[in-house]
Amino acid sequence: MQGTPSISSSSIRARVLTLSAGAILALALVAPAIAGPPRGQPPPDALGRDRAGADVSVSQHRGKVVIVTFWASWCGPCRRELPILGRLRGIIGPEHLEIIAINYKEPRREFLNVIRGNPGIALTWVHDARGVVSASYGVEALPHMFIIDRDGNLAHVHRGYSAEMIDGFVQEMLALLPAEVLAQPAGG
Repeated sequence: MQGTPSISSSSIRARVLTLSAGAILALALVAPAIAGPPRGQPPPDALGRDRAGADVSVSQHRGKVVIVTFWASWCGPCRRELPILGRLRGIIGPEHLEIIAINYKEPRREFLNVIRGNPGIALTWVHDARGVVSASYGVEALPHMFIIDRDGNLAHVHRGYSAEMIDGFVQEMLALLPAEVLAQPAGG
């Protein structure tokens, strides 16, 4: 990916914790969701269809940490979050971390413009034009993120952003990964 520093043999934990401080501020998440699926339980399984038309679900990624993030083209923090999440997935590896970026109630043209403008971001892109998936998750404001553990249960919910919460978000996500993943060289 252009502009992304090469990954050295340092551990994944060290690489993620030192990921570009300025850019990662967009990942610092604030308040827990008011409504939506309960923590510790499986969230709604159906997430819509990807750009190729294939069904996307939480259960198809069992064994991985899954981040489901709801975004829109007009949401500045959301737009900053997407490339950062793509880099995190690249560092951790797609075999351990899946990121599903669900566009919130926008025309297909806006959804596709963002994807075309960010060709190097390796995420699973889903378009929720009618808000069916976002309603099942209780999404009413953006940005809104759900972190799902390897067993398919909702571990953390975040709505909004704050620079003070970045370390907490990173630690939450890392705590859900198996120890052997954290000990391996980044990108390995």
